[in-house]
Amino acid sequence: MCLFLLTACTQKQQVKDSQLALMKTTDPTPLSTVKNKHNDQVEDIKRDVSSLPELYDVAVVKGDKDTLVVYKVKHLHRFKMKKIEADVNKMLEEKHPKENFTVSSDYKIFLEAVRLNEKMKEGKLSHSKAEKRLEEIVKMTEDIK
Repeated sequence: MCLFLLTACTQKQQVKDSQLALMKTTDPTPLSTVKNKHNDQVEDIKRDVSSLPELYDVAVVKGDKDTLVVYKVKHLHRFKMKKIEADVNKMLEEKHPKENFTVSSDYKIFLEAVRLNEKMKEGKLSHSKAEKRLEEIVKMTEDIK
């Protein structure tokens, strides 16, 4: 009887991507904080970065000024993190020269990007607040380096 109650209670609890972001591939949808703009470009950026064989999960958030690209590196390729980041930067600058990219492989930044994505989908953040949060996340990446 106790087992039945425990399983019934856990089925009602919905697990968010941000809770599992560090353990599995979440594949968050590309996000633009600017309403109805840049959606095709954001999807192109995600597709380009996801095509690299060393990466397994990519999150892209496009704002007014910055575009945040965060990714997870496969375990066997973690020794080449600096080279991978340089390759991602080079590829993005060549394909999208007018954009200002912030690229990171930090798990905390990835988690924050996924949380921002969830809040935007749920309608908990306006576009202006999402833009402000994106700027905070970009500042975090600069503080980490």
